[in-house]
Amino acid sequence: MKVQRILTALLLVSNITSSSCFLEAFTDALKHSAVYKFFERDDLLVFDPKRLEKDLNDFLFGQHIASNVILKSVSSFMTDSKPNKPLVLSLHGTTGTGKNHVTKILARNIYKKGEESKHVQIYVSEYNFPDRGKVDLYTAQLRQWIYGNVSSFPRSMFIFDEMDKMQPQLIDVLKPFLDYSLVNGVSFHNAIFIFLSNAGGKVIADLALDFWREGKNREDLWMNSRELEIKISTNVYNDKNCGFLHTSIIDEHLIDHFIPFLPLELKHVRQCVLAEMKHLNITKDDELADEVARDMPYFPEEERIFAVKGCKSVRQKLVLHVDE
Repeated sequence: MKVQRILTALLLVSNITSSSCFLEAFTDALKHSAVYKFFERDDLLVFDPKRLEKDLNDFLFGQHIASNVILKSVSSFMTDSKPNKPLVLSLHGTTGTGKNHVTKILARNIYKKGEESKHVQIYVSEYNFPDRGKVDLYTAQLRQWIYGNVSSFPRSMFIFDEMDKMQPQLIDVLKPFLDYSLVNGVSFHNAIFIFLSNAGGKVIADLALDFWREGKNREDLWMNSRELEIKISTNVYNDKNCGFLHTSIIDEHLIDHFIPFLPLELKHVRQCVLAEMKHLNITKDDELADEVARDMPYFPEEERIFAVKGCKSVRQKLVLHVDE
């Protein structure tokens, strides 16, 4: 009935007046109506686990652990009509391994506008919270931003990049929103929080190297391999140079999964080069892809097993080779 009354009023107004003041007041009232909420919800896609699985298989290279955990956890969460807490994922690994990339894949599988949706909020530590002397101001702003977004749109997504560089006080602000309880009567159980961090990257890389030295395949590494997830959480919790140091969200087990992103091998970097060729409308050239991939730096220096920068700068390196 409320929707019918609003629509009726809209038709009448269109015939009666074009007063900007009236329309401004009407628009403000509409924002609190069922009609507004209906159109707000229109940005959500009908979630399809098969579509997400295909996107992860096609566009996330060399991350079998991350793909498996993300597919299962996100699919379970998105198809749960009454989740008991928000989904909280913490992605860890060295630079260029796909942490930022996978957030874009997730966004385009949940929202029609993907990462461009106004319901996807991205915070970069050194950009949004640059002044360590203003932590009290940032704390108040962050609390207000999160509460306001979820109050108006429960299926909001929050992405925190460079989480390891955030001050612990700022990280702890998130605790009430990640827990099982309501905050001032508002449920955050449908929201998604994703943390991106280089913290734990050395632990992950060292384990991958150990596997290689033992003659084992990188693909044989899984979440439970030598307590990998526990080692990551312990490392970030006790790292004196990491913002996660002794934060309550770890101490109280509010992060659902610590997800490792493994260092990439040459074959994975080659996949990235081919993907960039397609993106830049460059004719597929396997020899060129091999050349660009081999030109990237690898470690250990003598064996050249894993890419130092992952797929970061692959596009720039490809352009140089194309122009030669």
